[in-house]
Amino acid sequence: MMPPLALRQTPGSGRRWLLLGVGAATGGLFGLAFVVDHFGQRDRAVAAEVVVVLGARVLPGGEPSPALRARVERAVALYHQGLAPRLLFSGGVGLHPPSEAHVMRELALRLGVPAEACLLEDQSRSTEENARGCARVLGALGARRVVVVSDPFHLLRARQYFRLHGLEVATSPALVPGRALSARDRFYWTLREAAALMLHPRVLFARAPT
Repeated sequence: MMPPLALRQTPGSGRRWLLLGVGAATGGLFGLAFVVDHFGQRDRAVAAEVVVVLGARVLPGGEPSPALRARVERAVALYHQGLAPRLLFSGGVGLHPPSEAHVMRELALRLGVPAEACLLEDQSRSTEENARGCARVLGALGARRVVVVSDPFHLLRARQYFRLHGLEVATSPALVPGRALSARDRFYWTLREAAALMLHPRVLFARAPT
């Protein structure tokens, strides 16, 4: 039995559907990249139980990279403002030891944060592992409300992963003093984050816990 005329594929119809699909996906990707960029520009820090600081690159000799230093300085500023009584540093060992968490903790101590206010999660190697490891530490404390500090373009994806683990999340962007990303770099990083979210719908659509 022949299919109805309206359902028959004509030459080139498969290609048209493919182009439509690619166009829709591309439009969605660029739209989400705009959301990622816009989200990261706003400081949403509020009173919380813990400020979580996500790790970045450690330089040879255990020196913090500019991005890592900026994240710690932002978190320490929130601590001194009284937004939270504890800081949780999250990040494992990358190319250069020691762990990102330990480097951040040492810097925070030098910036006047007492040792008893510093918590460590030093095994994670990705945003997903950051969220999972921090959720274990926070669960042991009975804490659920956090402020997450990271680079602006990273904050939306970070928030979504922490939400998946049942946490109430506010965010605060860390800006490297004297460094403004070029339009090209900003475009690259926001597009990269948007792609990572689109590839993981469960993360993209994670909702705040009720």
